Amino acid sequence: MISAKLRKRLTAVFLNLLTAVLALGWASIIIWAIVVSFRPSSEPLGRGDVWFGHTLTFANYLKAWSLAPFGIYYRNTIIIVGMILIAQLITITLAGFAFAHQEFWGKKGIFFFILLQLMIPAAALLVPNFTTIRKLGLFDTTLAVALPYFGSAFGTFLMRQAFLEVPRDLVDAGIMDGCSWWQLLWHIYLPPSVPTLVAFALSSITWHWNEFLWPLVVTLSNRSRPLTIGLVRFTQLGEIGARWPLLAAATITVIAPLFLLFLVFQRQFIRSFLHSGLK
Repeated sequence: MISAKLRKRLTAVFLNLLTAVLALGWASIIIWAIVVSFRPSSEPLGRGDVWFGHTLTFANYLKAWSLAPFGIYYRNTIIIVGMILIAQLITITLAGFAFAHQEFWGKKGIFFFILLQLMIPAAALLVPNFTTIRKLGLFDTTLAVALPYFGSAFGTFLMRQAFLEVPRDLVDAGIMDGCSWWQLLWHIYLPPSVPTLVAFALSSITWHWNEFLWPLVVTLSNRSRPLTIGLVRFTQLGEIGARWPLLAAATITVIAPLFLLFLVFQRQFIRSFLHSGLK
């Protein structure tokens, strides 16, 4: 009979191997893209020959930068993601505080309708959002891309749950000391909720950096288009389809900042999600 200790060790080994296989399967796509991006464009991909070429070259990266204004795309993406993140951190913090601390008429009903937004597909809002942007005269601007995301039902829910975890005795002590609502928020509610804010910020940056459909609808020129829309032109260069080495180089150029951001802050990234309860 296998002892409980040995069974536990075998289970741990099996789970580690399974995790390694799944991680390798996920990473193989990124590895393939990186490898192919250094493949000479004169060596087309064929059956059984989809990895390294006879030589390695940076020509695909240089050509990608010459075919698309990545500098402008990077600037637009950073502006869009930055505007969204700043606005969301303000709105979800205030909304979460209101639903966790304040008492007002219709509180539960309003919160229910906010959560109801999570069930609405983003595609269903394209037409009304587009109509609003045109009426505001914001079409083909970075603000048009960012504006619909200034509020977040998911973020409001997260901050409400985080604020509800703050000990009520601590809140009552602040009220007795004469703290105003913003002092309660800044000194009592926010400090223990920082991991939740970090987790949401990382999710927001990742999501909106990779956003494609809405920027495609609401932008027309390079002056306001983000990186993801810039990738479209690389699928239309060849007469018979995409030029994969060039497309891979352009894709790596787009995802590299997020990849490096995760490598640098991976410990904080995982810790913040563990503290916030996100899975």
